[in-house]
Amino acid sequence: MDLAPRSDSHDLASTERAHKPFDLLRWYAWVSLAIILSVAMGLGLISSRFVIDESVERDALLTAQFITAIADAEVRHVAIPNVRTMGELLDPRLDEAMPEVDPEARRKARGEFLDHIAHLPDMLLANIYAPDRTVIWSSNPALIGNLIHVDEDLDRAFEYKMRVSASYHNFEQARSEQKFVTPPEQLFIENYIPLFDADGERVTAMVEIYKEPHDLIVRIEHGLMLIWLAIVVGAGLVYIGLYGIMRRAARALAVQQKRLVNSETFVALGEMSSAVAHSLRNPLASIRSSAELAQAFDEGPAQKNINDIIGQVDRMSQWVRQLLQSLRPLNDSAVPVDLAKVLHESLQAFAVPLARSGVQLDVQPLPVVQVLGHPELLGQIFASLIGNALESMEQGGRLKVEVVRQDRRMLVLRMSDTGRGMNEQQQRMAFRPFFSTKQGGLGVGLVLVKRIMERFGGAVRLSSREGGGTRVSLSFRIARADIF
Repeated sequence: MDLAPRSDSHDLASTERAHKPFDLLRWYAWVSLAIILSVAMGLGLISSRFVIDESVERDALLTAQFITAIADAEVRHVAIPNVRTMGELLDPRLDEAMPEVDPEARRKARGEFLDHIAHLPDMLLANIYAPDRTVIWSSNPALIGNLIHVDEDLDRAFEYKMRVSASYHNFEQARSEQKFVTPPEQLFIENYIPLFDADGERVTAMVEIYKEPHDLIVRIEHGLMLIWLAIVVGAGLVYIGLYGIMRRAARALAVQQKRLVNSETFVALGEMSSAVAHSLRNPLASIRSSAELAQAFDEGPAQKNINDIIGQVDRMSQWVRQLLQSLRPLNDSAVPVDLAKVLHESLQAFAVPLARSGVQLDVQPLPVVQVLGHPELLGQIFASLIGNALESMEQGGRLKVEVVRQDRRMLVLRMSDTGRGMNEQQQRMAFRPFFSTKQGGLGVGLVLVKRIMERFGGAVRLSSREGGGTRVSLSFRIARADIF
């Protein structure tokens, strides 16, 4: 089996992929989208975590302050001397070790304090631990007397004598202290609150509170929704804004690149055309002179051939002039030009050919306005368009000139003929160099029109229908007196 054709096809496809132009806008769209989404997700997660942590920390602080205040208040209420604190009164195993404390007052203070703990709002479970990690009281009686062997948060609270808080979404069945009477529905908070001795140096009891603060959860959810909504809207606006700027920049870059390519093309063609024209002019002039000389001395049958030679030489000379004219650099500065005057002079120059071809002129009144351009170059524009219209109406017709739109900045002049028109393919190729629908045409007229119009900040548009004529719209910038 011969695999050479397949290999060639593969090499061709690889070459096409290798030379595929870099699509800046598409790459920017995907890369910027990925970056913006990554940054937005990061900010959203950080903000969400911050809101949750701060809310939980604030709730834990208020709970700790409330429990500490209740403990101090109950001790003072039963008139127990300051040498004892609520943390020292909570362990019933130490009742006999404090003979100086009235047992009734001890039981009353402890009972009031535990009653407050048991009726805390949104509470799921409350445990109180002795320093040996034994549960000395719990809102779930089944836990009283249990010894907790492994609880990192409890150990940290005892070791560092500090309040410890954390939030969870799921409780762990393996943790013996998390035996909720009422299971949590969503987020719940675990707080460890140390109670100290009278000197404030030794932790005598640790209060563990499990809460599910419904109002706080609603506020957290509302805050998270606002955060993510703001991030989504902000990221979308940033992406749309940057994409719009990049799209505009890409278009401007493409236009500049196209102009640069066209400019380089015209420079190269101009240099080549100048060399060719210089090489052709002398031989053409010599051929024409020789033909004229032969015409003067020979009156025989060769006269017709001599006339053809002179006509073809003149035609080639005209092509050379048109080529050099279309490819020469347009360095003329923009000046205010009386549009109506230039148009009138151009129509006057074609008055005889138009009348001879039976073309009827329909020139609508033009406003008295000056446009940016150059008289000679604008004259070339009208000459080229009128010449094209004349050649498309060999059997007569109508040439209409009118202003279709005018504002403070632009004026749009339209020239319409009733000639043979162009098909869609011819319209797409109309402004390309060296494309012509005329027999023997050079194809530089409309190219020169486009270059001149763009040189002075204007534009040209062409619309045509085969057999239905052609319309050319010229957009001129209006000259303002304050610019000059």
